[in-house]
Amino acid sequence: MLDRIKASLPSLAPAEQRVGKLVLADPRAFANLPVTELADRSHVSKPTVVRFCRSMGYDGLSDFKLKLAGSVSEGVPFIHRSVDVDDKTSDIAVKVIDNTVAAFLKYRNDASSFALEHAAQALAATQTTGRRIEFYGVGNSGIVAQDAQHKFFRLGVNAIAYSDGHMQVMSASMLKPGDCAVIISNSGRTRDLMDACDIAKKQGATTIVITASGSPLASAGHIHLTADHPEGYDKYSPMVSRLLHLLIIDILATTVALRIGEALQTGLRDMKNNLRSKRYT
Repeated sequence: MLDRIKASLPSLAPAEQRVGKLVLADPRAFANLPVTELADRSHVSKPTVVRFCRSMGYDGLSDFKLKLAGSVSEGVPFIHRSVDVDDKTSDIAVKVIDNTVAAFLKYRNDASSFALEHAAQALAATQTTGRRIEFYGVGNSGIVAQDAQHKFFRLGVNAIAYSDGHMQVMSASMLKPGDCAVIISNSGRTRDLMDACDIAKKQGATTIVITASGSPLASAGHIHLTADHPEGYDKYSPMVSRLLHLLIIDILATTVALRIGEALQTGLRDMKNNLRSKRYT
């Protein structure tokens, strides 16, 4: 991204060149500063800052800064480096956190808003008609499936989670048109999950798969939400894939909650009050 900005400078107007030079001088600061300060440091107007971002092919300043932050994070020293035996706790914390942040920013830049919208519409339609939503996953993905059930249960949605392969196959066999099955897998190669997805699809249920692009599961469902983050087994790698799957579930749950609207607020308020009454003071 920075190389492209540098190569584009000669073709820009003088004022926009000053903005571009400010980006190249300190990209990390540029990604975090408000537009007023960016304009002051570049000695240009605020509209010029926005115009520069659009001339680079981005929707505006916010979009440019998010992409820039992702680009900068991918280049920080600890990204994708294994933990060393001589590392201090502070070094380990930075490596784990930076790996996770970089993966989230990469997903933000690469995620298909069309696929997310399609999935949210399917889940909201299932909730509206009173049909059920089922989440399937094994291992770490099974933990994500359980978390997904909890999030949707709070929304008053009839959601179930299964992490056992036999239960997934049996439950998928009882799905009907209008139901929705969400299948979660990092590798997308687990036989039980592939079978459950295929059965749910044959039963007429809508199938949403959260998995890596190019995996067998990616092409097996109706809707594919790409989650690319390979876990390395030759060196320590934090379970970023599980966090990435949880992030996608959060996006879907939040979107469905907004679709439900004000009808949800009273239930959530009562739920919180009842839980609060059970706590010790």
